[in-house]
Amino acid sequence: MTVPIDFHLMRHGEPALTGRLLGSTDCEVIPAGIAKCRAAAEAVPVRRVVSSDLRRAADCGKAIAAERNLSLQVDPRWRELDFGEWDGLFASAVAPDALARFWEDPDADPPPGGERWSSLVARVGEAIDAIDASALVVSHAGAIRAALVAACGFDRRQAWAFDLPYGSVLSLRLWRGAAPAAQITALRP
Repeated sequence: MTVPIDFHLMRHGEPALTGRLLGSTDCEVIPAGIAKCRAAAEAVPVRRVVSSDLRRAADCGKAIAAERNLSLQVDPRWRELDFGEWDGLFASAVAPDALARFWEDPDADPPPGGERWSSLVARVGEAIDAIDASALVVSHAGAIRAALVAACGFDRRQAWAFDLPYGSVLSLRLWRGAAPAAQITALRP
């Protein structure tokens, strides 16, 4: 019999830089963002806290782990999509036709010097495979959407239909076996 593993995906708190294409651009999270994540995590039963290596996720993960007397496991596979030359820019600073092509097909038209959507899905899928016990993963909106594709078999458009405000938690139950399967159990802002 397969035992399910519950894991919870939390989007980091509000960063100091908002309204931008924040992929690999590293910035801090505002104190209210950390507080929102700590409050949202109170209802989440976990044995491990994992985060992206970017500060906006790692600082939230550290605060949550410290409250639970757990260590934080930092895993760069949970990073946001790398926007390459667009990273850190406001969307309005990117040529509208290039941005539209990217949103329409991020695999065929990635940002210049950036990452393809399929690469993000692959690395997040590897990170999911490494989860072996109930965990809270503090990550980024793109990586969480990639997790829905990797774990649930959603297509890209379905994954983008989820609203993921800062500090929200998306809970999944995974069954390991012949075919990957997952169930979404909750979404909390």
